[in-house]
Amino acid sequence: MTQHPDAKVFIVDDDKGVRDALAWLLRTRRLLSEGYESVDAFLAEMARWSSEPGVPCCLLLDVRMPGTSGLSLFEHLLTLPWQAGLPVIFLSGHADVPTAVDAVKRGAFDFCEKPFSDNALVDRVEQALQLSSQVQDSRRAQRSVQQRLDGLTERERSVMQLVIDGLPNKLVADRLNISVRTVEVHRSRVFEKMGVKSAVELANALRSAATR
Repeated sequence: MTQHPDAKVFIVDDDKGVRDALAWLLRTRRLLSEGYESVDAFLAEMARWSSEPGVPCCLLLDVRMPGTSGLSLFEHLLTLPWQAGLPVIFLSGHADVPTAVDAVKRGAFDFCEKPFSDNALVDRVEQALQLSSQVQDSRRAQRSVQQRLDGLTERERSVMQLVIDGLPNKLVADRLNISVRTVEVHRSRVFEKMGVKSAVELANALRSAATR
């Protein structure tokens, strides 16, 4: 599986030995990582982000730690609009498995019970990074469509909506009380600004952006 060269794995675990072992394991797959000894340390790092990480990433998170728990951090992440771009893999002891399973049902990517299989864990990390990449690509595409929409004039938006509804130029002109030639000009400008060549492409772009 090909990964983004700057993809990053965040490790939050109070056990330095675990953090170091995980970092070494990830390096065997050429994966970058950053370790944090507590949830508060990781939250301090998050506070420096402008909005969301700009590269594919995932979080290896211990369920039970002194101070703020991994579960509390997960609850916080669920409130963020970009959380899906930071998949969470819980690292749980046997006693924490029911809690971790419940977290997966609520949106965590997975959980690995300690002691875990090295290969299985890194496989899941790579899959989480792949998901993160897809989510971030989708968001960028959505923002691109919205930026193009913001560049349309009010009249171009009106023409665009009627074109998407399937109306021919003559009916669009009648609805808006403008000439067919004016409709053709606006239609051409809408296609150019939106980066499409047909009404079908335009409708698909808008539909895709709306469902992301």
